[in-house]
Formats: sequence, structure tokens, C-alpha cells
Amino acid sequence: MARLSAPLDIGSVTVPNRLYRAPLLECAGNGDDAVDRLIDHLEPAAAAGAGLVCQGATIVRGEGGCAAPGMTRVHDPDFVSRLARLTDRLHGHGATVAIQLEHGGLRSMETWHAGYRQEHPNLGQLAVSRPPALLRALDAFGFLDYDAHVLTTDEVYDLADDFGRAAGHAADAGYDLIHLAGANMGIVHQFLSPFYNRRDDEFGDSVRFLEVVHDAVRNHAGDVPLMTKVPAETAAPAVIRRRLSSEDAVGICRRLDRIGYDALVPVSGSVFWDMSIVRGRFPARAWRDDGFREGYAEAFGGPLRARLVALANRVQARWYDFDPAWNADLCRTVRSVVDVPVLCEGGIRDRPRIDRLLGDACDMVGMARPFYAEPELPARLLADDAASAVCASCNNCAVPQVTGAPGVCRTPAVLDEAGRLRKQGAYDRDR
Repeated sequence: MARLSAPLDIGSVTVPNRLYRAPLLECAGNGDDAVDRLIDHLEPAAAAGAGLVCQGATIVRGEGGCAAPGMTRVHDPDFVSRLARLTDRLHGHGATVAIQLEHGGLRSMETWHAGYRQEHPNLGQLAVSRPPALLRALDAFGFLDYDAHVLTTDEVYDLADDFGRAAGHAADAGYDLIHLAGANMGIVHQFLSPFYNRRDDEFGDSVRFLEVVHDAVRNHAGDVPLMTKVPAETAAPAVIRRRLSSEDAVGICRRLDRIGYDALVPVSGSVFWDMSIVRGRFPARAWRDDGFREGYAEAFGGPLRARLVALANRVQARWYDFDPAWNADLCRTVRSVVDVPVLCEGGIRDRPRIDRLLGDACDMVGMARPFYAEPELPARLLADDAASAVCASCNNCAVPQVTGAPGVCRTPAVLDEAGRLRKQGAYDRDR
């Protein structure tokens, strides 16, 4: 069994241990303070000993494609060069650094965020194919707003090259790995999914886009290690017949291994951007917070629609109950058929479970939301064989991000426990 402290080779890069901070929304934007904000988010994990720190989804184009307010764009080489200060800081703590590249496609704010649509009336969405009938129905009822442009074959190649160029800029800025956002209803997921992809050209082969992106990354960024999330849509409602099964996801992973991807992150979710991504309790505190009420109304098109979204959120919280390490079985199956490292994240909260997963279901273990409450969590997990994250999986950190609020823990009991541990020196790496 692999130990948490053991190094791991991902392509040409050696990661010093097998614990990583999974991608999160930093909401750092591209302003003058963007690099400082990213440092504030990411450096604590590196200083606390995380072997790999993943910067959250960043957008490869200069217009459109953001799935949430405040996402950083990495289309501009001058801006990306400024991120060298971030990678230098993280490397100074011995961590390796990945950047996750993304485009939202049909999940973009120009689809769902009412205020953003009003500010950008001429901005449509990029689409793999015509939006599915179920989503068109939501458009008809006014919950979404589709003005989708279906990419031509040449435009798909152009989009893949944008991913490659962004990877090249990132490698020049000192990022050690490129991580594609291949799940959670981003455009890469939409190419992979039969729910979205009904093309009749070469990109009707769901893996073809990731193959072309791989070649574009190699062209612009050389042999920088390349990894991606790979979705199984097993949590989708039963009425949706065109979806990725676990067997489909395993098959995709086998092909990506042959294509030359250096690591894979299998995840189980739905065809939608819903609570199957995070799983856990209904975030009642966040929905009740008067400080976000206007932001919710702006995002969803008024107070009534915001309340309807909250109701849907409550139903989903019951449907997608928290399940510890919910991706482990899929990861285990993928790991048995590929020759590259498999990374597991999703509902992992304690060191004993990490130790059981390593060398069995996966080669590396990641956490995301727990870092909102404990930015220096790796120090505890690496030092204490019985340590457990204080995160309550309540999702009060996630929902306010639709308003542009930063990702932070907002649950007093969780923050109190983290504060108690901090006073005890639990986050002191040298203790």
C-alpha cells in the first residue's frame, strides 16, 4: 500500500507526496489584485505540505465561458506571466502546482445568470450540439436563456488550440501540470457526454476533442504533464437515457491513457451542474443570509425565482446525500485498466480513509471544500494518522459564489473547531 508521504511521478514531474488540494473556485478575477488573491487562497496549502496544489478552473478565452462570477481568464500571456509570482511562492514550499483549464460552454453565465445576461445581451454560448430538449424547455420557461452557437469543425480545432495556448502560457509561468476541467458540465464534459454531443463530424466521437486538446498542449507546452477529469453520469435522473455509464467512463479513461494523458481523475455525477458535484446538506444558512439576498435575485432573475432555485437545491440535497469517497469505486476500476496515476477526490474527509484508498482505489487523494475551513489542512493530515477534516459538508461555502462572493467557510461551529485546532498548533508543520 502506498503511503501518503511517498512521492509520485506524474509524467515528468515528481510530486513530493500523495495529498493534493483539488480545484476550487478562487473568484480571483483578472484585476490588479488577482495574483495576490490567488496567493492568499493557494499558498497556505503549499506551506502546510500539500504535494500538489491545483488552481481552480480558469477560462481559456477572453470573452464568455465563465461558469461563475469572478473566474480568472488565462488567454492573455501578459497576465499569465504575472502568475509566475504565484508559482514561485508555492514552489518555495516544495509543492507542485497545477492549473485547471476550462470553458463553460452551455454552463456559462450567459446561460443562467440573469444579471450577467442583461449586461451582455449579445453574448451567446458555445455549444457542442443543439442544446438538449430538456434544457430548451427550461429556456422556454425563462429559467435559462439559450442563444447557442454550435461550433463548426474548424471552430472546435480553434477552441482546442486555445486550450493548448493557455497551457503553453501557464508552463512558461512555472505551472508544473495542466489539469483539464473534464466534468461538472463544462465544455469538455459536453463533448464527452452523449446527452450533449450529437455531432455528425469527427467530434461526434466523444474522445476526439480531448485527443486534439492533447496534441495542442503538446504543441504549445511540450511535455508538461497533462491530466483531466473524466465523468460518469451515473447520478443523472433515470429519465435521461443518453448518458455516460461507469463502463463508458472507464472506456474513455483507457483511450486517454493510450493517447498520452499523464493522470486521470474519474468522477461520478450528473449531466447537470447540480448537487451531485458536491453532495451534502442543504445550505440553509447561506440561503437565509440577508447579505446575499439581492445577489441571489440578480443571479436567478428575481426573488421568486431565487426561492424556486433554493427549493430545487433542497430537493437535490435529499437526492444527493453525502456519501464518503463517492468516486472511489469508479477510481478503483479505472486504476485496474490504465497505466497512469489515478487521482481520487469527492467526499474524502479523514486520514484513515485516505490510507485505505491509496494503493487500492487511487494513487493520490484530494480534497476541495475542506480547504475553505482549513486552508492549512495538509499539516494535520500528514502529521496525524487519525486526523479528520472539520468540514461538515454543509455547502454554505458554495451557494454564495453565484453572487460573486468568495469561497470561504461560513458555518460557525466548523470555524470554531478550526480556531480551536489553530490555537493548539495543529497547523504548525514543524510541530
